[in-house]
Amino acid sequence: MKFTIGFSPCPNDTFIFDAMIHGKIDTKGIEFNFVLEDVETLNKWAAEGKLDITKLSYNTFLHTMHQYALLHSGSALGKGVGPLLIAKRDDIQPEEIDNLRIAIPGIHTTANLLLSLAYPNATNKTPLVFNEIENAVLDGTFDAGLIIHENRFTYAQRGLTKLIDLGDWWEQTTQAAIPLGGIVIKRSIDTAIAATIDQIIKESVLYSWAHYPVLAPFVKEHAQEMDESVMRQHIELYVNEYTTDLGPIGTKAINTLYEKALQTGVIQQEMPYSIFY
Repeated sequence: MKFTIGFSPCPNDTFIFDAMIHGKIDTKGIEFNFVLEDVETLNKWAAEGKLDITKLSYNTFLHTMHQYALLHSGSALGKGVGPLLIAKRDDIQPEEIDNLRIAIPGIHTTANLLLSLAYPNATNKTPLVFNEIENAVLDGTFDAGLIIHENRFTYAQRGLTKLIDLGDWWEQTTQAAIPLGGIVIKRSIDTAIAATIDQIIKESVLYSWAHYPVLAPFVKEHAQEMDESVMRQHIELYVNEYTTDLGPIGTKAINTLYEKALQTGVIQQEMPYSIFY
């Protein structure tokens, strides 16, 4: 059996999937043809149903539940992992945020959903590839930028300042963890096979942790010339206990996001589907 799978080149994703796509663990006779893409591209592809298994933003999952079901392993979810709204000016007041020109890492990202929930009137937003946002704020093209991934660790040393941590806002508002991205599988795939793939991903994560802090060549090769210490910070932040298994805390976080999206009209009606396969 062969399945297509898509994930990002960021260290947390390459760390998760390295062992299973490179034959370092038993994949139970299942082969994976993988593609590496920016998360917003993967979000668009998910809307088209392009891949069998894919990483996507939880915002996108809310809109694609009719064709994709969530796996228990592989998620980026937790506390203290949320997107940051940053700017070059350090004197911007909270009431000014609605009028700022903001660069975002994609319309369909969970980061943008959190920004929309916190600041529904901040509508002057332009999507960029996530690693272009810092420079676009520094050169004055935008007043502020919504950053994710490794930019959390680099913005301050580049002279940028944090306006708000939207992860903190979410946690304080909902008392729930922050669901950023998950791994989903087509609902048309047999549930027994889905369960096997779920277990393979879990074992792939555990394999990488068993060999940590050594980083596989696959991780380093795709890490955008990132320093190894930053790669490890990235992995340690986004690959955690909920990546191995969402469990009740992870499931509550996703359900809370779903309920908030329903209450605020981000999604128009309840989906007649369970979250998981």
